[in-house]
Amino acid sequence: MLRDPHPHSNPPLEGEGVSLIHSFTPSLLHSSRIKLLASIAQLITRYDALLFDAYGVLVHVAGPMPGASELIAHLNGIEKPYCIVTNDASRLPDKTAARYRRYGLEVKAEQIITSGMLLQDYFARHRLRDARCVVLGPSDSSRYVELAGGEIVPPDAWFDVLVIGDESGFPFLETVDTALTTLFKMLDGGRNVHLVLPNPDLIYPSGVDSFGIAAGGVALLFEAALRRRYRDRPGLEFARLGKPYPHLYEAAMARCDTRDVVMIGDQLETDIAGAKAVGIDSALITTGVSLDDIAALPETMRPTWRVNSLSL
Repeated sequence: MLRDPHPHSNPPLEGEGVSLIHSFTPSLLHSSRIKLLASIAQLITRYDALLFDAYGVLVHVAGPMPGASELIAHLNGIEKPYCIVTNDASRLPDKTAARYRRYGLEVKAEQIITSGMLLQDYFARHRLRDARCVVLGPSDSSRYVELAGGEIVPPDAWFDVLVIGDESGFPFLETVDTALTTLFKMLDGGRNVHLVLPNPDLIYPSGVDSFGIAAGGVALLFEAALRRRYRDRPGLEFARLGKPYPHLYEAAMARCDTRDVVMIGDQLETDIAGAKAVGIDSALITTGVSLDDIAALPETMRPTWRVNSLSL
């Protein structure tokens, strides 16, 4: 049984440097008091375990984010429970851990919870063992599908499932065009196809100050094309598995054996909204994607805390 967090409603944290961000909209005044933390160390002492997003928080595509190596070394040194909860479905956990080690982040594979891991449950629930699957993404995206029981086929072959695992690892325009053409032919012929998106992220930090289109953006291309061709046929949308949906959070809390956790992320629509929906606290770190005026956000996307860096 998971340990329940002790009752609290944002009590004062230990240490100095906690300020408040106020909304000037009267209807939001009470709910808009988001505490700005002087240091992420205040979260370490406040919660039993920490959940981190990966891209834009700990890493970008070319290396660690500032302060990440020191933070992970500190957490390991004090044996603080933590997990990395990532929408990435392009690498298996062991390869992700090896990559992090090259960046100076000593993270174990079992501390990494990925959206690709959710495919096994999806395939089991929808009885898709031995289903013919087209996978957009690198080899590890295909491996996730194989581990779920799917059979990989090329995009010009008839398929039962289309999985967008990543935006990279394949000839983009050629593969998308071929998969879309085959999908149209099957739908025109009355066949049903499962559309599955482990990673709903639309954009991601490709560097400290650069960005790229993520797998969720590729899914939007397919969905726009499907709406254009089949105007009167609802439901032609991807099943979205990762954050903000609850499965990754629940898996991470089970791994940490506690619900007294805080989700630290950079994307309001996924990291923060998902934490809010599952009933846990969240901290928005401003090193990544989101630049929204927090005071103007709807309650469903409002973080518990805000922190400007990973510095201890």
